[in-house]
Amino acid sequence: MAIALGALSVVLLIALVFSRMQLGDRDTTIVQGQNRLDQAQAAVLVLQTQIALDKTGATRLQKRVDEAKTDSGQRQTELEKVKAGDVNLQASLDKTRVTSTDFQTQMEDAKVVSIKHQGEVDIAQAKDAVLQTQLNEVRADSAKPQAQLAEANALTADLQAKLEDSEKLIAKLQKTPAKN
Repeated sequence: MAIALGALSVVLLIALVFSRMQLGDRDTTIVQGQNRLDQAQAAVLVLQTQIALDKTGATRLQKRVDEAKTDSGQRQTELEKVKAGDVNLQASLDKTRVTSTDFQTQMEDAKVVSIKHQGEVDIAQAKDAVLQTQLNEVRADSAKPQAQLAEANALTADLQAKLEDSEKLIAKLQKTPAKN
């Protein structure tokens, strides 16, 4: 029995050593698991911090996107106003072009009329020059009859004076008795 007890003690001792080794391995595994858990928790904490920062950034980014959408809407409204203004401006430009074309046509017509009028003026000036020449000739020609008329008037006046003298003489002679 002593041997059996001794053998049993040895088996128990081996079982105890083996159990101790397994417990040591398990403790090491638990410590390593705990270390990994701590590292994972630290990584989770870092990730949670990063997520919180990303959420804050995403909120800011969303706010900027909303502002950009608002600005885009305002700019779209302004663009529509500008387009409407462009349509009005284009209509005004077309109207101005039509007016300008009409004015250009009127100017061309006026040039034609002006050229025609200038031709008429030139003809009238030429006729006037001819008439002036004829007038000068008539004046020159009428100067002779006027001179002759003046001479005739002078002769008439002279004859009138002589006639009056003769009439006076006749009257005088008629008043005087005849001497026969």
